[in-house]
This record gives sequence, structure tokens and C-alpha cells, in this order.
Amino acid sequence: MAETISQQSIVSHSTLRVGTHTATQFIDVTDELQALVARAGLRVGIVNLQSLHTTAAVVLNEHEPLLLADLSRLLDRVAPQDDEYQHDDASRRTVNCVPGERANGHSHCRALLLTSGICLNVLEGRLQLGRWQRVFFVELDGPRPRELSVVLLGEIGQ
Repeated sequence: MAETISQQSIVSHSTLRVGTHTATQFIDVTDELQALVARAGLRVGIVNLQSLHTTAAVVLNEHEPLLLADLSRLLDRVAPQDDEYQHDDASRRTVNCVPGERANGHSHCRALLLTSGICLNVLEGRLQLGRWQRVFFVELDGPRPRELSVVLLGEIGQ
């Protein structure tokens, strides 16, 4: 007798809220994403993760403190906070202006060098990550409360 496996599709959305504590910060969200996959019962599919901010990023890399410090220093060299950015000049800027806004042109430039989102494969209920890979939310203009949009898409079932 052949065994019948029942599978259903899932499309779901969640919001991950992250509180940051420093101007530049790498926050590992891998375990939270895996927990969302487990709660949803996603067996095979994808997880799409997107930052909802223009001064933040999402990256896939190794959770090694010296590497993260190196990445932070690299961002400081490429787009230093104390440089002059047209975006920060309230006398010249004419769009998307908010009273009391931070001078954060450096954060926007840094975000453009990174990715605002990633898509991850799921197989047998697990994120498909390499041995050292972890998912990071990267704060570039903190400290601030932040949000990440997460969409799960795929098959649930046995």
C-alpha cells in the first residue's frame, strides 16, 4: 500500500522588531528566522527578509567578532560619519525633509553598499545556510527601534 503525504502551501508575513544600541551594530537574527520557519511548519520553500529602513541592511556572513569589527571599520573608511554629505545640508536638500532630522548621509551611503534584503532557501524545515553563515540585521544609524519584513512561502506538511 502506498503512503499518501498531504502537503499544503503557505504564504505568511511576520515583522521582526529589533532594538539597536549603537550607531553601527550587527544583530544576528538567524535563530529568530529559524523559529518563524518552525512555527509555520514550513518544510520546503523560501524566507524573504527585508529591512524597512534606508539606513540599515541585511547581510549573510560569519558571526565572528573580529570580522564584524573589521566590517564596521571598513564602512567607517568608505563612508565616514564626519565627511560632508549633500544629504545633510538642510539649506540644499528639498525632498523627504523632517524637522530635527539627524545628519545621516553616511548611513544612507553605507546602506547603498550593502543589501536591504535577502532570500533564503528552506529544506526539511531548516534554513539552508553554510557552516559559518548567519543572517544579520545591520544598523547603520542607531540606536533606534527597527523592523524587518519577513515572508515565508512554500510547502507545509509531513
